[in-house]
Amino acid sequence: MGKDKLRKFRENEGFRCLIQPRTEEVLGTDHAIKGHWGEQMFGNGNPIVLELGCGKGEYTIALAQRNPSCNYIGVDIKGARLWKGAKYAEEHQLPNVAFLRTRIEFISSLFAADEVSEIWITFADPQIGRQKKRLTNPLFLERYRTFLRKEGIVHLKTDSRLLHEYTMEMVSHNGLKLLAAGTDIYGEDRERLYSSPIASVSGKSAVDALFEVQTFYESHYLAEGLKITYAAFNIDHEGPYRWPPMWDEEAWKADEERKTHFGRRDQQCCVDSFFSNEKK
Repeated sequence: MGKDKLRKFRENEGFRCLIQPRTEEVLGTDHAIKGHWGEQMFGNGNPIVLELGCGKGEYTIALAQRNPSCNYIGVDIKGARLWKGAKYAEEHQLPNVAFLRTRIEFISSLFAADEVSEIWITFADPQIGRQKKRLTNPLFLERYRTFLRKEGIVHLKTDSRLLHEYTMEMVSHNGLKLLAAGTDIYGEDRERLYSSPIASVSGKSAVDALFEVQTFYESHYLAEGLKITYAAFNIDHEGPYRWPPMWDEEAWKADEERKTHFGRRDQQCCVDSFFSNEKK
């Protein structure tokens, strides 16, 4: 392990806004902060919004800066990634930002019933050929249901048509309420999405955030001319969620394979640019 990564891990230990539970604190048991995020982390009862797979946290921070009346928690397993957002939140004394280092498989051990109002899933790994790892499969929806408020919204924003189409199959097959969807949000779907705005817990239109906040992945993919997709839905459902029937995944695999993948250096430059611009 590199010295720089070790340095970040040490600094993470001192960030008040970053919770890093040990495995024994969440495996088959509830963490002490479950049900107490408002009072212990934020000191208020404002709505809580999660970003799952937040990476370095630039999307979480941007949402929080737009909506000071809500609390935002970015979740990721990579400590070296979370260091960037946590350090920024600490240095800028952002009162409504927190980060959680954990596997999303343990998420229901960390949040109590009705504790979360919205979930954002932004540019998650589509897990090609690994349906059980996708963040919108029945296993994960069941976890979200344990803490997401009734009529709480799940937002999926992704460049992956495979993940988008899979999620649309999940919504349809389980009779979930679809609030909005588009496969080219900056192109042919933009006007339609704006004409039917989705209310968010902040009192603002969630569609505004959809267009005004971008991850570094999103900026890169847009520059390459790739289309960005979006789906918003409720997960209120009686009984167990059902796995979608067989569908044409092969067609969307080909779509994934044609993308240009950029390296660690390019990713880091994009993120550093975001945080540098925020300081101006």
